[in-house]
Amino acid sequence: MKSIPIVCKTASTLKAFERACAKSSGEFMPVALDSHDEIINYLKYELPEIKIIDFGDPDLASDALMRVIHGDPWLLFGGIIAVVDTPQEKAGLEKRRDPNILLVIVRADFEQNAERLLRITKQNKQFLFNRGMQQQMNTDELGSFTSDNDPTDILFYCNLITSYLYNTNRINDEGRAGIQGALMELLLNAVEHGNCKISYDEKTEWLAAGKNMLDLIATKTAEPGVAEKKVYISYEITNAKTKITVRDDGDGFDWQSHLAADMTAGLHGMGIKLAESFVSAIKYNDRGNEASFEIANQKNSTNSIPVIMKEQQVLNFIDKQLVCRENETTNDLYYIISGKYAVYVQRKLVSVITPKDMFIGEMSFLLNDRRSATVISIGRGSLVKIPKMEFITLIRQNPHYGIFLSRLLAQRLAKQSNQTVQIRDEFNKIKSRLESIESPSA
Repeated sequence: MKSIPIVCKTASTLKAFERACAKSSGEFMPVALDSHDEIINYLKYELPEIKIIDFGDPDLASDALMRVIHGDPWLLFGGIIAVVDTPQEKAGLEKRRDPNILLVIVRADFEQNAERLLRITKQNKQFLFNRGMQQQMNTDELGSFTSDNDPTDILFYCNLITSYLYNTNRINDEGRAGIQGALMELLLNAVEHGNCKISYDEKTEWLAAGKNMLDLIATKTAEPGVAEKKVYISYEITNAKTKITVRDDGDGFDWQSHLAADMTAGLHGMGIKLAESFVSAIKYNDRGNEASFEIANQKNSTNSIPVIMKEQQVLNFIDKQLVCRENETTNDLYYIISGKYAVYVQRKLVSVITPKDMFIGEMSFLLNDRRSATVISIGRGSLVKIPKMEFITLIRQNPHYGIFLSRLLAQRLAKQSNQTVQIRDEFNKIKSRLESIESPSA
């Protein structure tokens, strides 16, 4: 069971969320929080991946809470569903473009759709709850989402994907804005023109009358055969690049003529061109109901420094400079800010570590043992050096960091266990082949 904190005092909102959790078949448990210290302690010690914060209640001081989160982004970022009272508040909060916020939703809509939001969370919990820890498994991430024809859903998925790439250091601020813009345009086109079959002229007439497109989508979705249609979002994330594909259940369109046309200002009709301007290239299938684009991920990007390490010594390395030597008795811990580092055991290269690995020297640090490997810089890089006694003092002052680091080490052990299983399987395959060669059947 996953505990999801809700920072709220409004009785109707709390009851709606509690009812939604009760219908989740025991998947989620609500944790209501309303005092500042209680909220901060919960965030620090439980490290929840998803949290609901009521921005409409001035007594909760949500801005003060966000300042705490922004003050320690290494540990407390991400996964916020923000509840507000009015559409004006919603527009204002969305303009902040806060990478921590997945979705901004008006209170009435949240209370009506809390169960659906939890259903989305449940369907995609593996993706959602992988947030926060930098990618430790050296494997490709493949998956897909299926969305209804509801702008709230597609906005949630759009923010979910872009925030995940941002928080796992695959993209920077500029890349996040570009992907979000392109993906949102493709998703809206899939709903409006693909599944709902809203024509250019129909949309023009609707907007010219000053009407809201959300109402037109809702009207179309209520028509026979439309509600069953879905939008499919798939992703493929490797170390080098990310590919995102959007497909709808519509008839498709003549995308070649749209791309060949000049971009002209108007009420609408620039979506495809805008999407093309956000990312380098968008590919369409022949039918025109599927579009995909790729982006290059950041390589060996720079880690932000955790708040508790801000006062520690930063070491800058040039190419082929020694960090630590095998069998020496030092047990300092190194936090990787930037660069690549070669790891040698008995003069044999065994791995190369980068900022996604976060630390160098944790084994001798934890076991108070000699260094198990020699580490040498590859090119330029920077490390934070943390003497053991100072680190112990920092953890005593900030015990929630100890919990996070325990989770990180547990994830590393899981990675090593996975690698051990793979090596064992490969060994057994080779052994089986050798045995079949040595003992051919008569």
